[in-house]
Amino acid sequence: MKQNVLETERLILRTYDADDLITLHAILSDPVTMQYWPAPFTQEGSQQWLNNNMKRYETHGFGRWAMVSKSSGQIIGDCGIVVAELDGQLENDLGFIVAKEFWGKGFATEAAEACKQFGFQQLGLKRLCANMAFDHHASRRVIEKIGMTKEKEYINARNRNILTFLYAIKKN
Repeated sequence: MKQNVLETERLILRTYDADDLITLHAILSDPVTMQYWPAPFTQEGSQQWLNNNMKRYETHGFGRWAMVSKSSGQIIGDCGIVVAELDGQLENDLGFIVAKEFWGKGFATEAAEACKQFGFQQLGLKRLCANMAFDHHASRRVIEKIGMTKEKEYINARNRNILTFLYAIKKN
């Protein structure tokens, strides 16, 4: 069952359900949208992404959520927080994916800021991280806009052994 979790000026972030697979897969399988990931997702990979997040809602009370445009009602991406291993440490990882046709419109920043506030205020988290490929300049700008600073660089075995930047922010 879909539940709205967060609302911003232009977006609703809501839980996924099984009905979202086709739309989610269209985003996650797009080679341009997913160019900084190890590879675009297969149908099975998108199904696993959906299943993993629905399980996270039950176990952690949070996960990645569907990013829905208020004006169209369309899923335009994905944003949220997951507990993930980043360079050998378990971290609260803030991440986002925006479908390529919606790039450059501020949606990622709007969603990431809302998730950051949710993480600190509603979930009581003390620290959030974000990681991205060294050459993913748009993601770096988003994360910097919401106040995160680069903490370190590492070779990411989970993403083609490429140089990866880890950004973090602590609750004030």
